[in-house]
Parts: sequence; C-alpha cells; structure tokens
Amino acid sequence: MSEEENIINLKDLGEFGLIDRITKKIKSYQNSTLLGPGDDAAIIKSEKNILISTDMLVEGIHFDMSFTPLKHLGYKSVIVNLSDIYAMNATPSQITISLGISSKYTLEAIDEFYDGVFLACEKHSVDIVGGDITSCLNGLTISITALGEANPKDIVRRSEAKENDLLIVSGDLGGAYMGLNVLQREKEVWKNNPNMQPELDDFNYILERQLKPEARKDIIELFKDLEIKPTSMIDISDGLASEIFHICKSSNVGCQVYENKIPIDPETYKTSMDFNTNPTVSALNGGEDYELLFTINQKDYEKIKNDPKLTAIGHITNKDQGINLIGNGDTVTPLKAQGWNHFNS
Repeated sequence: MSEEENIINLKDLGEFGLIDRITKKIKSYQNSTLLGPGDDAAIIKSEKNILISTDMLVEGIHFDMSFTPLKHLGYKSVIVNLSDIYAMNATPSQITISLGISSKYTLEAIDEFYDGVFLACEKHSVDIVGGDITSCLNGLTISITALGEANPKDIVRRSEAKENDLLIVSGDLGGAYMGLNVLQREKEVWKNNPNMQPELDDFNYILERQLKPEARKDIIELFKDLEIKPTSMIDISDGLASEIFHICKSSNVGCQVYENKIPIDPETYKTSMDFNTNPTVSALNGGEDYELLFTINQKDYEKIKNDPKLTAIGHITNKDQGINLIGNGDTVTPLKAQGWNHFNS
C-alpha cells in the first residue's frame, strides 16, 4: 500500500471519489453490457429472458467481522447472488452492488472487500453495471442484485416437480454450518484469552465452505452437456430440509428423503460429532452450502448416476404421503424445516 493511500480515509475521499476509485477497476466480460456505471442507469441488451435476484447481507446477522476476512466477504457476497441465478438453470451476466458503510471502515478495508468482488466477477464472467454507496451508523450492509439470462425453454422453476421424480443434490452438505460453529467457538476462546491463537488447522475444508462458498456453475454446464433439464431446482441457502419444503410446496407434492443417502464430508461428520451434533441435523438444517437441489425424471438417472458430484437422496411422492425422512431400519419421520429464519426469536 502506498504512502498516499495510507493518509486517505473515506471521509476525505467522499462518496463520489470512492465510486470513481471502484469504477476504474471494473472490467467487462459480457457483450450484452452496453453501458455500465457512469450514467443514471445501465443498459443491457438481450434477446433472451432476463432473470433478476436480490440479496442483502447485514453485519451481525449474516457475517461477523471478528472472523470474516473482507476479501472473502466480497467474494461470498457475489456468489450467494449468482447461486440464485444458476438455480433457475440460467447464466448470470451482470450485478449491481450497493454498500452502507459505517465510519469504522477504512479505505484499505473497502479495497480489500472489492478485491473479493472482482475475483468472483472474473471467475463467473459477470459485469458490475451499477450500484450505490452511502454512509450508515453501524457496521456494513451489502445489497447485491444479480441479473442473468436464459432461453425460456431452459428455465427451471421450483414448481414443476412430479410424482416419482428423483431428488438429487450436488456436492456435500453441512460443511458451512460446522465451519461457522468452529469459528464461533474460537471467537469465544479468544474473548476469554486474547493471547490464545485459534486452532483452525484441522478445519480447512469446512472453513472454506463457510467463508468462501462456490456457486455451482459446473452443474449447470453439466446439464447442458448431458442434455438434462431438471423438473425443479433450488439452491441450498437455508438448509436442505427448508429447500425440500420449498420445492414440495411450490409443486404441490410430497417427498421421501433417505438419511443414509445424504452426502456428508468426513470432516463435516467428525466435527459434528465433536460438537455433539447429529451430522444429519447439520446437513438438513445448517444452510449456506449453496449446493443445488433438483428433481429429474427417472429416465435421466442413467446419465448422472456415476457422477461423483451428484447424489440421489430421495424421490417425489403424492402430496398426501407428506414430506418424510427415511432413517435406518426404514423408520419414517416427518421432516421438519428448521433452517435459518430471520424473524424467529
């Protein structure tokens, strides 16, 4: 960092100076971006359907700055929005990003945050086309709107799952939740003894799942390669159980999920046990994995059955049969959605 940057603070730079500074670093990856930041509105050209999704991240609710690197936060802020576009079987193309910044944040901190934003945009070939920056009294608030596009015939909704469809999930589940548990535990240790160093060496995988998740662009590309169109799909942000309920409610169906089929990484499993948490509960209710949950017609199963990134965990049933977890010994337990709810006390 130069001496000049060392003496600049956000108050001296001002809103428009900060916007100019960020805008100069923005690169364009999409031919559809006709006009990005710099005018009253962006201009985007498209002959396909446009998809739009917005997420807000609030300090103290969605992230804790005591253990969240700002570059990771910038990356994750983009990824959680792109995941929603991929969950519609579409391709993200542009984002807008707005920040509410309190006085505790320095120019260096905002630069670090945007380094993560730019990295995510580069990896997914997404353009920043606008946004806003304002001061706020406390912490950091991040609002990102993602735009994507798809041919109408390719778009997948939550509402088209059919009886006897197979329920498939990408990747593995519960890791992000257990990574958060580890970070919160080490924070409490540090609060009691600031001289203690956090013990994180054995948790690299689950910490990355929490701090730097990835949107499953590769699964959408796989669908195209295999000529598969899911009958319904959703991304797993609030926990597997909650997302199953969303699909079942939207499609007016029931579901049977097999506990022994739910993919759980060994590090997630071990950490769950160390925290006296059932690993299945971590996978069902933890959230923030940003994997894709989708249903397919049984005739398409042969195309995916040997892919290590995908696991069949159940099937769709008649609505009257309910939404059930099938445990060991074929025990049937009604599934409960206990993922994150902002307005639960």
